[in-house]
Amino acid sequence: MLEVQNLRKEFDTVVAVDDVSFEVKRGELFGLLGPNGAGKTTTIRMVINIIKPDGGEIRFDGKPFSPDTWNIIGYLPEERGLYRKSRIINTILYFASLKGVSEEEARRRAVGWLERFGLADRLHDKVEELSKGNQQKVQIITSLIHRPQLLILDEPFSGLDPVNQILLKDVLMEVRKQNVAVIFSTHQMEQVEKLCDNICLINKGRPVLNGSLREIKKRYGHNSVHVEFEGDASFLGQLPIVKRADVYQNYAEIELVDPEKATDLLKYFDGKLALRKFEIVEPSLNSIFIDAVGIPPEVAEGAGVKGTSPGLKDNVR
Repeated sequence: MLEVQNLRKEFDTVVAVDDVSFEVKRGELFGLLGPNGAGKTTTIRMVINIIKPDGGEIRFDGKPFSPDTWNIIGYLPEERGLYRKSRIINTILYFASLKGVSEEEARRRAVGWLERFGLADRLHDKVEELSKGNQQKVQIITSLIHRPQLLILDEPFSGLDPVNQILLKDVLMEVRKQNVAVIFSTHQMEQVEKLCDNICLINKGRPVLNGSLREIKKRYGHNSVHVEFEGDASFLGQLPIVKRADVYQNYAEIELVDPEKATDLLKYFDGKLALRKFEIVEPSLNSIFIDAVGIPPEVAEGAGVKGTSPGLKDNVR
C-alpha cells in the first residue's frame, strides 16, 4: 500500500503542494484529480523521487522509499518520454533493462504487449513514425513491461481513440486483479467515475475532496436532473430555480436550488423544448469537480454556466 502523508513542496514564493495526504491500497484504482496547475504532477514527481518534498512522508508497504523501491514502480508521464529516433522494440527493451528485466524476458513480454495493442507489425519502426495514439501505447507498455507493484499513470487516455480507451480500461482492470496499486491522473471524469474506487481532488495545492467516490457522491445528494431534448436550451442556466446548468447540444445536467422542486422544471420546457428524457440522479463527478474548484467568472459567462463560485460546502471537505 502507498501512504502519502502531509506532503508539501514550495518553489520560491509558490506553494505547489500543501499538506496533501492519501492512501492507495493494492488492487485499487485511485484517481488523483484537479484543474491545471493544481499540484497533481508535482505530487506524482515527489512520489517517484524526481523531486524531493519539503515536508511529509511517503511509504510503500509500511517502509520508506529506497533505491530498491524504484524498480517496482511503473510511471507514465503526461509528456512524451520516448526517444523519437529509436526503434520501438529497442525503446521497450531499454526501459525494461532500467528496471532489471533481462533482455530475453523483456523481448518476450514486449512482443506480447505489442500484439495486445495492435503494434506487432511495427516492431522495428521508429517511434517518430507512429501516430500520437500509437506512441502513447508504446509509452504505456514501457510503464508495464517490468510488472510493477505501483503503477502511476498521468493522463493515460490521452491520444487514444474510443476503441483503444476500452483496451486500456481492460488492461487496468487486469492489473488491478494482480494486486497492483494504481494511481491515475486525468481530466476525463467519466473514466474516473467508471474505474476508480477512491479519489483525491487537489485545488491550488491543497486537497478539497479525499476518499471513497461513492461516499463523496452521497454527500452531494440526489439533486441533479439530467434531460435530453431537441431545441435551444440556452435559457436553462437563467431560470430562478436553477443553481447551475451544464448545457450541451441535446443534453443538460442541471443542479437545482431546491432539489425537492425538480418537477417544476417541466413547466419551463413547455413550448420551448421537445423533451426525450427527464431523470433525477446523483450528481456526476464532472459536476462535483466544477462545484469543488469553481469556474473563473469570465469562463462561466462565456459558457452560459450559472452558479460557479469556487469552493466546497464545509460538510464535504
